[in-house]
Amino acid sequence: MDWQRAGAAEIGRAIEAGRADPVDIAGLFLDAAACHPDGARIYARLTPERARAEAEAARIRARLGARRGPLDGVPVSWKDLFDTAGTGTEGGTPYLRGRVPEHDAELVARGAEAGLVCLGKTHMTEIAFSGLGLNPATATPPNIHDPAWLPGGSSSGAAASVAFGLAPGAIGSDTGGSVRLPAAWNGLVGFKPPWGALPLRGALPLCPGFDTAGPLARSVEDAALLWEALGGPRVDLRGASAAGLRLGVPRQVVCDDLEEAPARAFEAALARLGAAGARIATVDLPALPACYPAGAILYAAEAWASWRAVVEPDPSRMFPPVLERLLAGADTEAAAFLAARAALEEARRDSVEVLAGLDAVLCPASPILPPDREAVAADYALFRTRNLQALRNTRMANLLGLASVALPLPEAGCGLLLSAPRAEALLRTARAAERVLS
Repeated sequence: MDWQRAGAAEIGRAIEAGRADPVDIAGLFLDAAACHPDGARIYARLTPERARAEAEAARIRARLGARRGPLDGVPVSWKDLFDTAGTGTEGGTPYLRGRVPEHDAELVARGAEAGLVCLGKTHMTEIAFSGLGLNPATATPPNIHDPAWLPGGSSSGAAASVAFGLAPGAIGSDTGGSVRLPAAWNGLVGFKPPWGALPLRGALPLCPGFDTAGPLARSVEDAALLWEALGGPRVDLRGASAAGLRLGVPRQVVCDDLEEAPARAFEAALARLGAAGARIATVDLPALPACYPAGAILYAAEAWASWRAVVEPDPSRMFPPVLERLLAGADTEAAAFLAARAALEEARRDSVEVLAGLDAVLCPASPILPPDREAVAADYALFRTRNLQALRNTRMANLLGLASVALPLPEAGCGLLLSAPRAEALLRTARAAERVLS
């Protein structure tokens, strides 16, 4: 069995059946990460001692018939903004170099309690404030489809760890698309729960009013089980079918100005879902366009509030395009912030009736393909343009307060985004769509 290409659920079932040993599985992934030619661009640091100790405990539980859940003994990677006791958590920035927390983040502790085995910490965009995955300060992980392409971010290393077979699953964060965009650009499933569904104590903040955490995985089943291991409810995916699904395609914003490949992949996905019995219609979300300028004010102000004390004494150490985004929040007045928050809340209320009649709204995961790494690194104006384009569609769910799943599509670098208010129902919808599209 090629465990490096197996999903988290498959490995969990093999452990349950006695066909796989957690210690052997952990050792395999640790060795693969250490020996991979791009391993140092994917993992900021491995945690072999912790992984082997957690795997040994999982082995004992398996032998005693006392496994803690379906993923007990399954290894995962963690984005380098989740605190891990005794192991550096540096947020992809030189400002935090050498920072070693004393305690696990609450989600890391929950994962360990469920039996997840911590392989290490993955590289990310600096302070998680970019969707492209470019980080000259630490490392820019590779894209599984094309070495010239950017991987997407900010959970760039998380996506690469799964796509390159160096972890069966990964935990990232998503403030404006940082789980779902790299998942889509690397042929994976990414799941963003609704805001507030999972605790973020012990995770480095970016924009506390939007920050969420979620899994990147090979399948919807894997994502649902990882969500459960982190404290989400169990989701029964059995019998999920596309027949009769009510799916809406927004007229506003998210289907505008698509590049040829994402447009083609999206239309093909709609055709296949329709042929499988889903009912697809265009829908109006008239409040959506106003969300974006309001969100821009809120994101910048919250990010500046989170990082001002660290960055302000010496701004020159930060990657200039990220610094520019951060400084945009420095002069936000309280009145402007409160007006933006009120506008966003009104838009959410106005969207409730439309969303209530649907199983999900659909759009391309990104309107563009992954940009060329060297071109973006050499041109900060291009960086700004591509970053805003890349995150446009994923931000819809963050702005409207929705759960959201990115599914891979057959065309490299393309994905389908499904968003809805309730996480459990959305995961069933995503599983039904996955069956049709894969």
